[in-house]
Amino acid sequence: MKFPPHLTGSKPPLMEVSLYGIEKGDYMRIDKLLANIGYGSRKEVKGLLKSGAVKVNEAIVKDAKLHVKPEEDIVTVHGEQIEYKEFVYLMMNKPPGVLSATEDHYQETVIDLLGLEDSIYEPFPVGRLDKDTEGLLLITNDGQLAHQLLSPKKHVPKTYFAVIEGEVTERDIEAFRAGVTLDDGYLTKPGELVILKSGPTSDIELTITEGKFHQVKRMFEAVDKRVIYLKRLSMGSLQLDKELELGEYRELTDEELEGLKRGQ
Repeated sequence: MKFPPHLTGSKPPLMEVSLYGIEKGDYMRIDKLLANIGYGSRKEVKGLLKSGAVKVNEAIVKDAKLHVKPEEDIVTVHGEQIEYKEFVYLMMNKPPGVLSATEDHYQETVIDLLGLEDSIYEPFPVGRLDKDTEGLLLITNDGQLAHQLLSPKKHVPKTYFAVIEGEVTERDIEAFRAGVTLDDGYLTKPGELVILKSGPTSDIELTITEGKFHQVKRMFEAVDKRVIYLKRLSMGSLQLDKELELGEYRELTDEELEGLKRGQ
């Protein structure tokens, strides 16, 4: 039998499914696939393959150079089928004191809070929350979706709950509706301010479509008030799961993901 060009020079595989007519980019070397999923380094994976523990479509595979189609071929290790995902989509209730970053040499990041089964996909936070801010944070490795959500042209709404030092009034609602001038002279796009409780300290919800540096805090500074506590509740159609404790996360449901992709 004739083997595909990408297997030339390697031993004939014990499986034929999905090796024909594959376009570049659709397949992956078996050792890279297993390493990405968390079965160890490339060297450790080669040892695993040599042991005969790996099967592709029910046939033992020992050649590390073999290319498979992860989304179609059935790959098992020690009899257990592995699940390959190109993308991971996680909702986290970000705790205060943690950086919205992929890595930092001195401080804990949101990626440090992930289990190995999720961090191996090398996800990143979509946008960022200030270190002391809590709440909804989307973490993914889907760059296209991240760009869609962060693009200023998309006007994706983000809603925050905040406790404000000072009495928030109707005048502030009108100011935010018109846009306020920040300390650097930038005039913000209109924001929707809702007063939940007004007094020496006020509880509010604010919806904005931008993501400037420290924007919510700076908007209130522009009206001579100070944010004491800040929590993001939603981003686009995605609502923070109230069951998630600080620092906890879960995968998005199919409905949540489709809503984000549709921009609803």
